[in-house]
Amino acid sequence: MADVMTPAQRSAFMSAIRPKGTKLELRVFAALRRAGVRFRTHVSVLPRCTPDIVLPQSMAVVLIHGDFWHGWRFPIWEPKLAPFWKNKISANRARDRRNCRALRRAGWRVLRVWEHDVERDLRAVVARIAVVASVRTSNADG
Repeated sequence: MADVMTPAQRSAFMSAIRPKGTKLELRVFAALRRAGVRFRTHVSVLPRCTPDIVLPQSMAVVLIHGDFWHGWRFPIWEPKLAPFWKNKISANRARDRRNCRALRRAGWRVLRVWEHDVERDLRAVVARIAVVASVRTSNADG
């Protein structure tokens, strides 16, 4: 399947996509604030790794993944994609795996939240994050 856009159109489209402040993130952030969960956003906890939500007191991070960009069930729909998108999403998935490993090695707990989970049951997603946020590490108690 060929790309239906010209290279200039594709470039303009891709440049409009922002890595921070997505509608998905803003929806989760607002729900967490309403639930009284304290968190920080987009804090660089490691070089080249900026999680969407950081819960410093519990040494946990939350990564909010869009289903398409981060390849939810990618092997199922990968054959339908043009080579550009296969490579792009494969690279995103590889970067996500590297980042998760690096975060865990550095002592962070990693919670991944998927777009379809937020759309299906935002309250359950907030409850999962709230549980992680309420667990304090022994060195965080000070």
